[in-house]
Amino acid sequence: MKHLYIFLLVLAISSCSVKVNGQQLASASDIKKEINTNLDAWHKAAATANFDTYFNLMTKDGVFIGTDATENWQNEAFKTFSKPYFDQGKAWSFTAIERNIYLSDDENFVWFDELLDTQMKICRGSGVMKLEDNTWKIAHYVLSIAIPNENVKEVIAIKKDWDNVYTKKLLEKATN
Repeated sequence: MKHLYIFLLVLAISSCSVKVNGQQLASASDIKKEINTNLDAWHKAAATANFDTYFNLMTKDGVFIGTDATENWQNEAFKTFSKPYFDQGKAWSFTAIERNIYLSDDENFVWFDELLDTQMKICRGSGVMKLEDNTWKIAHYVLSIAIPNENVKEVIAIKKDWDNVYTKKLLEKATN
């Protein structure tokens, strides 16, 4: 009977939430719910032109990669670029229609991908989030326009000249 009592006590203790350094550890399911909530809030902040909320959901050193090859925005540059859009109340409107979230084994960071309904039609977003100031924030986000495979040749033809010029410029920059 004593062994049963000890076993039940150990089982009860191990079933309780765990705290490390005074911080509550969440389950993987709870983390994924928070990630979904924060990503949805981030997209909503852009749609409602809420600049502070939008950028508070990114890490201080966050990166946003846009659909244009020139758009590799470090956080401060992205704020500068974005501010006029937010000030006009016309940022962008992305709504997740599918999302996958992956959690690292140590639960210190997550990565995700999502299909988005946007003014550019279906786009794909992907990124990495990490815990900063006890909030899951976007550290790196990549936005791309989803192009059906049967239309790739047409898109290549449209962007060929621009890509050739930009590729040459990047190669020259790399050799200097």
